[in-house]
Amino acid sequence: MANFGTWLHTRRKGRLIGKDADGRCYYESTGPARKGGGMDRPERWVIYLKGEDASAVPPEWWGWLHHTLDAPIAPEERKPWQIPYQPNMTGTAQAYHPQGSLYATGQHPPATGDYEPWTPESATEA
Repeated sequence: MANFGTWLHTRRKGRLIGKDADGRCYYESTGPARKGGGMDRPERWVIYLKGEDASAVPPEWWGWLHHTLDAPIAPEERKPWQIPYQPNMTGTAQAYHPQGSLYATGQHPPATGDYEPWTPESATEA
């Protein structure tokens, strides 16, 4: 969600390059390339959906946004291992809890009998 300054900058100096499957808009500057760090290249930016962070950018647009690629990856060129974005669910009810976690079941798993507590007497026996 763009604030007024971003909206105005985008209207005046941005050219829409495309949208991803979720509706985020990607822009490139129409004016002269930015000078900085010895590189002359156009400025690129994304307008996020409300409440999103930078990790929401899909792989096909990430390379273009960071000037690694000249164009976004076409959807048919996506690799099988490039899975759709999933937000980090830590701290929510949908967070991952491994087997045996108190958060998963609310109860301790039964003891297996493979644990022997340390005692000072057992240390001197060895």
